[in-house]
Amino acid sequence: MKRIVLFLATNLAIVLVLSLTMRILGVEPYLTAQGLNLGSLLIFAAVMGFGGSFISLAISKWSAKMSMGVRVIETPSNSTEFWLVETIRKYSQQAGIRMPEVGIYDSPEVNAFATGMSKNSSLVAVSSGLLQQMTRQEAEAVLGHEIAHAANGDMVTLALIQGVVNTFVMFLSRVIGNTVDRVVFKNEEGHGPAFFVTMIVAELVLGILASIIVMWFSRQREFRADRGGASLAGRGAMIAALERLASLHPQPLPDKMAAFGIAGGGNGGLKRLFMTHPPLEARIAALRAAQ
Repeated sequence: MKRIVLFLATNLAIVLVLSLTMRILGVEPYLTAQGLNLGSLLIFAAVMGFGGSFISLAISKWSAKMSMGVRVIETPSNSTEFWLVETIRKYSQQAGIRMPEVGIYDSPEVNAFATGMSKNSSLVAVSSGLLQQMTRQEAEAVLGHEIAHAANGDMVTLALIQGVVNTFVMFLSRVIGNTVDRVVFKNEEGHGPAFFVTMIVAELVLGILASIIVMWFSRQREFRADRGGASLAGRGAMIAALERLASLHPQPLPDKMAAFGIAGGGNGGLKRLFMTHPPLEARIAALRAAQ
């Protein structure tokens, strides 16, 4: 229930902020009696597309802590927490970034994720299942992988790509809706139901197609983060960690966190196009082939 309320509150806040932005810029009325005002529409689509993406990024740490129940380690209370904090401190120094916040969330699954507004303001969290079911060497490789995500600026880059994709989807769907309304239904004044129905359908279809691009980038990030983890913890340790993940078949993170996690979901058929992570066997093979 708490996660549902959090989701609704977050989205309501984003809608309110963006609506206020539209009013300040004076670009809400992109629909005119003569058709679309393309300049206003482009501004509207860009503000909504990038605004939603970057607001989500700005609250990503807070959202992760709330939705995943992450307990941030302020002062280590046992040897495991001390090792966890010191390992992340060492790797962040080697990667040239500020020390991230370090957290643990209670879950039997073996997983970890990194998130945050920037590489110097990040959060790295691991599941209790990972600490219990992986060796220290394997866990250190996972931590190296997550630090590599932060150091590579993957969170910001993904937000930028998502913003561009959102902008084009919103812009093109409305252009398509206007074209169908004017050309097919011969509506010469204002905009009839055909515009809104076509716009919604086009937005759904374009959104699905655009997500393929975003997921492709996400998969490439994983290969880079694996190489980063290998450089920090050792290639053998990184391979061993991925092999352990493959043997344990962990459940995926919730969709909103999956793109920043160490493990991904299934990989059959067309689902490959929408995977945030490459198959574990492909990641292992890539590391083995790396020189």
